[in-house]
Amino acid sequence: MKSLTLYNPFENMQFSDAHCFLCGTTITPDQRTPVFAEWLQTKYNLQHKELLLLDKSVSTFSQLTIPCCDSCNINHVIPLEQEIAQAAEKGMTGFKDLSEQKLFQWIGKMFYGTLVMELIKEADPLIMPEYAVSENPKMQGKFQSFFMVLQSLRIPMVFSDFMPCSLFFLEIDPTEDELPFEYQDELTTMAFSIKLGSVAIVCTLLDNGIIKRALGKFYKITEGQKLHPVQLAEFKARVFYAAYIFNVVPDYFIRPGKPEDEQLILDTLIDDVTAEVFNPWEMTAYAHMLEEMLKPWSIREKDILQNPAQPLSFIVDEQNNFKPLQTFSKV
Repeated sequence: MKSLTLYNPFENMQFSDAHCFLCGTTITPDQRTPVFAEWLQTKYNLQHKELLLLDKSVSTFSQLTIPCCDSCNINHVIPLEQEIAQAAEKGMTGFKDLSEQKLFQWIGKMFYGTLVMELIKEADPLIMPEYAVSENPKMQGKFQSFFMVLQSLRIPMVFSDFMPCSLFFLEIDPTEDELPFEYQDELTTMAFSIKLGSVAIVCTLLDNGIIKRALGKFYKITEGQKLHPVQLAEFKARVFYAAYIFNVVPDYFIRPGKPEDEQLILDTLIDDVTAEVFNPWEMTAYAHMLEEMLKPWSIREKDILQNPAQPLSFIVDEQNNFKPLQTFSKV
C-alpha cells in the first residue's frame, strides 16, 4: 500500500544536498533534478541564462538543480514535466486542457525548487541575504503550508472545494513580442509568472483562488484578446501587487481517514475574522510596482500617476473597456 505520510523539512530545517526535496530520503550528491526542466531549457535556449540568487551569487538555469531521489524523479517529477511539455506544444489550448492541480504542481515545483536552493545556500552564503528565510518564522510557516499541498505531486491528494492557487492565462500577440521566454517570481508574496512563446501564465500560490476572484472582472476583460507585452506587464503588476497586499495564510487540514485509504483529502480554513483578507490598495505603492514592470518601456511613476484617481492603464480605457492593441504601437 502506498504511504500517505507527509514530509515536513521545516520541522528541523532539513535542507541540504543529502535529502530529497520532495520526500526527505537520504540521497547521494549525484541524485538531482533541474528546477527548470531540460525540455524547457532546450526549447528556449536557457542553459546559460543567468539567475541572481538572494545571497547575490549568480547561477544559470542549467546549474539550478535540487536534490531528488530516483523514486521521486522517475515516478513523479519526470512524468509531470513530460505532461507539461506535451501541453506546451499545443499552446494555450494545451495549457487550458491541463488540470489546475497539475499546473499548480508544475509551477510549485519551480517556485519551491528555487526556494530550496536559497535555503541550502543560506547555510554558506556568498553574502548573507537581507531577509534570510531561515530566520523568519512567519515565512517558514507560510512555506510549510505551501509544501504541504505541493506534496500532492508525490502523494495522492484531493483538495476539497478549493485550489491552493490563482491561475491566469493570457495570450500575447506574437507580432508584437520579441522575447520567447520570460520568468519572474517573488519569494515573499509567492507570485509567479512565466511566458512560453505566446502563452503567459501568472499565478499566486497559497491564496486558495481568492486573488483570481478579486481580479475576476479585470481578468475577464483580457479573455479572447491578444495582448501587447506592455499589457502583460500591467496585468502582472496588478496580480503581483494583489499578492503583496494579501494578508492571510490558509490553514490546511487532513480529513480523518481509514487505514485502507489510498489518498488524502484536504480541507482548508482562512481566518478572515481576526484579519482583513487584503490590506488597503494604495495607489502610490501600486504605481511603484507598475513602474518596475514597465522598465523596458521607460515609463515612470509620475507618468503612471498623472491622474491619481485613475492611474495609467494599457489594458482598459476610462469606461473600463479593453483598449485595442494598435493604441500601443508606439510605446
